[in-house]
Amino acid sequence: MKFITLLGDGMSDEPVAELDGKTPLQAAETPNMNKLARDGVIGLAETVPQEFHPGSDVANLSVFGYDPATCYTGRSPLEAASMGVELGPDDVAFRLNLVTLSLFGGDLCMQDFSAGHISTAEARELILCLQEELGDDEFQFYPGVSYRHLMVWKGGRDDIHMPPPHDLTGQSVTAHVPRSVEAMPLMNITNAAQLLFKQHPVNVKRETEGKHAANSIWLWGQGRRPQMPTMQDKFNLTGAVISAVDLIKGIGIYAGLDVINVPGATGYLDTNYKGKAEAALEALQSRDFVYLHVEAPDEAAHGGSLTDKIEAIERFDKDVVGTVMAGIESLGEYRVLLLPDHPTPVAKMTHTKDPVPFVLAGSGVERQAIVADEYSEVAAKRSGLFVSPGHRLMDLLVNDRPL
Repeated sequence: MKFITLLGDGMSDEPVAELDGKTPLQAAETPNMNKLARDGVIGLAETVPQEFHPGSDVANLSVFGYDPATCYTGRSPLEAASMGVELGPDDVAFRLNLVTLSLFGGDLCMQDFSAGHISTAEARELILCLQEELGDDEFQFYPGVSYRHLMVWKGGRDDIHMPPPHDLTGQSVTAHVPRSVEAMPLMNITNAAQLLFKQHPVNVKRETEGKHAANSIWLWGQGRRPQMPTMQDKFNLTGAVISAVDLIKGIGIYAGLDVINVPGATGYLDTNYKGKAEAALEALQSRDFVYLHVEAPDEAAHGGSLTDKIEAIERFDKDVVGTVMAGIESLGEYRVLLLPDHPTPVAKMTHTKDPVPFVLAGSGVERQAIVADEYSEVAAKRSGLFVSPGHRLMDLLVNDRPL
């Protein structure tokens, strides 16, 4: 039996007036996901436990089959694993966003959590500048992809919390800056970075071109190295993970999965959807399981673009779901789990804790008595099937547990 999880990050949403009360999933043309919903079992799953913030880290851990309550230590340690950064027992990893802050009405606001989706090459110059000027035995800086980077605080604290910058878009950041004595090392780093970035050639050029300058850093998602069993130990599976995002790759690494990097996988609307699907089918020829993740719907929703979100959903349906389903039957018996990790409503531009619609289909999965006419939040709720906690989904996929 072959198993595959197809995850469109942040696909689910809320009714939108502009769409006559439909959600983007309902409004988008999604014939392949609709067919899976008709042929399989559809329901809602609680991927974010009530006591957790609705982050992609917690939600994807659940979908991978891990209980966040037993293994979650923070987002950044997972990203560190993907970047090849080995954390010692006393090290604390922080996600470092390059951001654009601006003054509005005398207050400092989060203008852009991604610094205009700064390019990886430009960002690398800025992070290497931080390492050269501020890196020492206590703080180390590591370049990542676009606006997403890493700082390691050796012997640091993991109890200083700042919210995700994408939750603060267009809002004041003043109240969210920690002012305790314990947080001063982080604030000193942030202030020093702002001074270094002010006249950096990368930012001077970006401003000349009318782009958002990366004029500050934002440190969040901190944690220490987690302890997790592998998928081989937990489910007796060999497998691979396919994603453009360090977070998802990092979870896969801790889970003992192979990371498959697909050329042209960007994490944005222009990502190589079909290339990911083709890579997944190839990986399944020699492995039991593939976790295929597409970030584009989430990025579109964080940007507040309804048009881009619908386009991302439609391309996910056509080029990912359609390509996988056209080729997977040749591999013999299979099962597919289709879902988002969490909702990212376009109107709110951030994640919510609402349950997500999932479909389980394939060999041995019996169609529901009331057949769904589409893959959507509404159809999933109408089914009456609710899976909680969400990490049970993986067990349902693999082990023939009753729904």
